[in-house]
Amino acid sequence: MCRTSAKRILEIDTFIMNKSVLKKIWNHPITNYLKGQWFFYCLAVFIVIARFAPNFARDGGLIKGEYSIGYGAVAWIFLQSGLSMKTNVLAANLYNWRAHLVILVISFLVTSSIVFGFAAAIKYSNDPLIDDWVLIGLILTSTCPTTVASNVIMTAEAGGNDILCVCEVFIGNLLGAFVTPALVQLYTSASLFKYGNPASGGGIAALYRRVIKQIGLSVFVPLFVGQVIQNVWQRYTQIYLNFLKKYHIKIGSYMLLLIMFNSFSTAFYQHSFTSVSHVCIIFLCFFNLGLYLFFTGICYLFARPWFIIKIFKEKYDDNSSKLYKYSYKLFRPFYYSKEDTVCIMFCGAAKTAALGVSLVTAQYADDKSNLGKLLVPLVLYQSEQVIVASWCVPLFKHWIEKDKKVSLDAESSLVTNSQLTIHDESSLDSRKQ
Repeated sequence: MCRTSAKRILEIDTFIMNKSVLKKIWNHPITNYLKGQWFFYCLAVFIVIARFAPNFARDGGLIKGEYSIGYGAVAWIFLQSGLSMKTNVLAANLYNWRAHLVILVISFLVTSSIVFGFAAAIKYSNDPLIDDWVLIGLILTSTCPTTVASNVIMTAEAGGNDILCVCEVFIGNLLGAFVTPALVQLYTSASLFKYGNPASGGGIAALYRRVIKQIGLSVFVPLFVGQVIQNVWQRYTQIYLNFLKKYHIKIGSYMLLLIMFNSFSTAFYQHSFTSVSHVCIIFLCFFNLGLYLFFTGICYLFARPWFIIKIFKEKYDDNSSKLYKYSYKLFRPFYYSKEDTVCIMFCGAAKTAALGVSLVTAQYADDKSNLGKLLVPLVLYQSEQVIVASWCVPLFKHWIEKDKKVSLDAESSLVTNSQLTIHDESSLDSRKQ
């Protein structure tokens, strides 16, 4: 009997010890880092599924990806945004015309002109391993508006101004229906890329209808519904948001995985990755990576130009000239806060695949023989921008919180000094008495 009891006690002690070791391993910093990379593990699984079963989630496939994911997943992201954003703050960001102007100029004009220059240089090199239609695909990718999902999610996770990001998604993608085809016509009218000119009037008309319908149903309507629910049922909305926060439920990230699953499924079904050489794919991977980092740097320079701070060091006062006063009011707001800068960096460098595929397909409605090659740069750029952006999130978050920490330290120091002053004054009074 004693032996049996001793054996059981030993088993219990061993079990507790093993459990303690496992708990220690589970909470180890390296394990926590690996757990934090769950998004990439899931993305790899979805890419494998898309490779071997592309018909499941592709546009027009088994689950009708263009509707169930292209509308449903995107709508859920913006419904979530509508539930969590205060209406007055959303309206204030909607009228932030300076930020919208900067992002739109970068997204449509700066990025496309730079990529056009690179594409022209590559074309002049006459490298037979780089397909000519892939270069057209690069130009098409650069003319697309900002993405509809990943930038909102990444901006929110980094602590940036995600409300401004939502406004930009709506404005940028709505304008993209008109600006993107015009830019494509402009760049492909050059003799160097004349072979890639879509020149499809019927395709453009269908494109406008499709984009306006998709933006309306997947962005505007769910955002509006979310705002109504938030203002009418505030208590229940807060309970729902607290539930998501408590259990670390990241709906935006889950929906983003589905959007990328749909993009890869459509690309694999259209033989996008097998229609060009392996060398061309490798080139695109490194080229897109360099482009995204380069555009992110450009966005930072546009968002925080050093010369504005040099010129307008101090706020105007009664002694300032009228020229300085009005110049300060006009130009000083172009030097953005860190929160707005993070939004600009994520929005300006990103390109949409959710709407980009529709933009490309509609423009080449008359001839889809090279559609697979055209989509390769777009699909690869989307996946790489999500990966690189997720790496940037902790860096941007640390950058934003650094100022907040300094501000809190300054406030606590001020409070401490005030308390010491009060204490000294009270001590002085007591001595006088």
